[in-house]
Amino acid sequence: MDWGLANRLARILKLPHGRTVMLAVDHGYFLGPTSGLEEPRKTITPLLVHADSLMVTRGVLRSSVPPSADVPIVLRVSGGASILRELSHEGLTVAIEDAIRLNVSAITLSIFVGAEGERQSLLNLAKLVDAGERDGIPVLAVTAVGKEMTRDARYLGLCCRIAAEIGARFVKTYYCEGFEEVVRATPVPLIIAGGKKTAEREAIELAANAMRAGAAGVDMGRNIFQSDCPVGMIRAVRAVVHEGASVAGAIAIYEREKSTGSR
Repeated sequence: MDWGLANRLARILKLPHGRTVMLAVDHGYFLGPTSGLEEPRKTITPLLVHADSLMVTRGVLRSSVPPSADVPIVLRVSGGASILRELSHEGLTVAIEDAIRLNVSAITLSIFVGAEGERQSLLNLAKLVDAGERDGIPVLAVTAVGKEMTRDARYLGLCCRIAAEIGARFVKTYYCEGFEEVVRATPVPLIIAGGKKTAEREAIELAANAMRAGAAGVDMGRNIFQSDCPVGMIRAVRAVVHEGASVAGAIAIYEREKSTGSR
């Protein structure tokens, strides 16, 4: 691995254990003004200091993230579909040259294994890996799961292994029963998606279970910025990922922040 690529990856997967708490705020690229992200700058600013990295589109990065922010950027570079159409018909929407101009630490896109757009999304990944490896930028593959797909270890293991075989340096996927087997069969780090908003305890339990099963971190969005105490939630998740905090200990962090009025 080239020094530049390794350095960018190390900024996201923090030493000494190679773990990360990634804040996902890229939902608008297919959902539009998601609840909690209507004003991206207002949502993002108080959370930046607590995030190891930020998954974001170039539009929101340029408009809503201060250039002085010392947070590694994982840039969403795929799109072309909305919730009104078949989501798997994505293409690449950002040239590698623009990613370089934005000084990002990684580039990311979704793959849709088993969906209508499977072939094109995997070819998109291959093309992006070629560009990223050439210019020293690691690629994060996101295993998007359609409504008709089952989020079990067999399916997610298939998705993650394919992504790694094509050349993704790390993969974002979903936690499932038997996740240890997905980790074992995927030769790159796995980051767990937070998914739709759930109760705070449930989201923290998800993070704890994933870390115990061998995940390298979490990429949460709605379970943080849609919480009634976003700062408390991201601090609680950080404690689980980086300090091995128990669910009870993390809940206590969240409750303490909530009681002080942190937003």
